Amino acid sequence: MQAFIAKVGKGAKTAKDLTWDEAKQAMGLLIEGSATPAQAGAFLMAMRMKGESVGELAAFTAVARQYVLPLSGLSGLKMVDVPCYAGKRDTFYAVVGAAIIAAAAGASVLMHGWEGTPERPGPWSVLGRLGISTDLGPAEVSETLASKGFAYLDMAIYHPPLARFLDLRRELGLRNFFHPVARLINPARARCQLIGMAHPPYCDKTVEALNMLGAPHALVMRGVEGEPELSIASLTRFVELRDGRLIPTTLHPKDVGLPLGTSRDMAGFAPSLRDQEAALLVKILQGEVKGGPRDWVVLNAAMLLYASGVTPSMVAGVPLANQTIDRGAARDKLRLLAQMGTASAASRLRAS
Repeated sequence: MQAFIAKVGKGAKTAKDLTWDEAKQAMGLLIEGSATPAQAGAFLMAMRMKGESVGELAAFTAVARQYVLPLSGLSGLKMVDVPCYAGKRDTFYAVVGAAIIAAAAGASVLMHGWEGTPERPGPWSVLGRLGISTDLGPAEVSETLASKGFAYLDMAIYHPPLARFLDLRRELGLRNFFHPVARLINPARARCQLIGMAHPPYCDKTVEALNMLGAPHALVMRGVEGEPELSIASLTRFVELRDGRLIPTTLHPKDVGLPLGTSRDMAGFAPSLRDQEAALLVKILQGEVKGGPRDWVVLNAAMLLYASGVTPSMVAGVPLANQTIDRGAARDKLRLLAQMGTASAASRLRAS
């Protein structure tokens, strides 16, 4: 570990990227706990100052995947992987409502994340208030995903060593390369990955790392607050990876037949008011909200329907998403997921 720290930590002009094998060895030492706390902290900060190369990011992800089994029993599903690790402060979680709509329309959506920092709660804070389980083990997640089309996986349950390094953000106040690795890990090995980033340079780096890892399809965007969401109030730039081709794209809501919204349409709730956010999503899914907030959720549902392969384009996803709300299927899907959450909690209580 000392040699790796020395190589990446020599400063802006003399630091060097690790080779593929060196990056794999370093990641193994971190995950297995062989590196001392001082060495781990020094390596993480040196990598942050240098910046991860595409090869390093791909190698780190490849090793992280080796320490856990992928979710099983999911072959043949029209599935999309939706990692949520940035947390929200200024906008509501449109992707949560979008995922439920997409699941009701035939997609299978695996959302995963971790508790993050108190000032930027993740989607678990809203899902729990909707009655959807956020503490399922891998086998339960697989079963729920296969039978109901949507599930949330807590990275602390699925991959504890990786989550341990995510938790360092609370202690250090800065992200480290385990955050993009968590976005890339793809627990179900879904054919399509939908990844949001806060910083534009990471979009190109992330999609190139996915290509190096052999991902068949991905959409990597500068998402709203760093989460995998298209904006209803502005252009969204993203790069699509499809079978080895990288396709830079700029999407305006009007491109898919939706009116341009405003930042007010996306306005969120303080961490202490997540009940109100959940109530808004319920009203949207029940068809009780018209205008900008609904359009924002529909826009992102269309993206999920396209990414999963349910529709051939985002344009085709918009009317399907609206129909799914209007005919009550989104409302019914939410009720079903909430019932499963209640049943699962009761089962775990009996077991304890």
